[in-house]
Amino acid sequence: MSTIAELRFPVPDTTLETAFEYAPDATFELESSVSKTRPCLWVSGVDCELAEAAFDTDPSVENYDLLVETQSRLLFDVSFADGTGIDSLCDPLLADGGSLLEAWATDGWWQVRLRFPDRDALCDAYDRLIEQGISADLRRVTDVTEATEPDTRLTPEQREALEAALEYGYFEIPRRISMEELAAELDISHQALSERFRRAYETLVDEELQPAGERSAAK
Repeated sequence: MSTIAELRFPVPDTTLETAFEYAPDATFELESSVSKTRPCLWVSGVDCELAEAAFDTDPSVENYDLLVETQSRLLFDVSFADGTGIDSLCDPLLADGGSLLEAWATDGWWQVRLRFPDRDALCDAYDRLIEQGISADLRRVTDVTEATEPDTRLTPEQREALEAALEYGYFEIPRRISMEELAAELDISHQALSERFRRAYETLVDEELQPAGERSAAK
């Protein structure tokens, strides 16, 4: 059995405080396939010029490079000063075998979802955050057994969003709930819910269109 936990932290306790002050409408999301020393961040909600200016003003950011620019998001390769940045947030969380599932920051808060070997590992990680002066807010805890995990590449958070959308009638015509209202029910931002839907759709379409033989080989 493993434990899935969702925590949030005020930006001033963690990283990119000045960047958020400069661009309060921005959303920063940690790219899932990042190196430990050189994280990549997706930025949305602001244009490229404002995102770069926000990085320029933040003393924790040493260097950044724009890697990808789409109509709605920007991907930056970011280098932080020693003792700051994403590592200062992730290191105490992952010391006991925790795995980072998602991390994003919006509206002045960093939010992370992690998988721990058990609740004791979660408690130890939480205690380390408090010792470092980070005001950790534990939002949700779920114990997951192998027998109950779905046979899909959806993350628990993506599955939760889809199940809530079905329950509240988001997919009905006409819709019985807006995305903003559904996000409020899940206690996440509109942007976070939109990103969760987008990644869930991509995963489901990929699983449906990928030949069965390839799916079996990938497992």
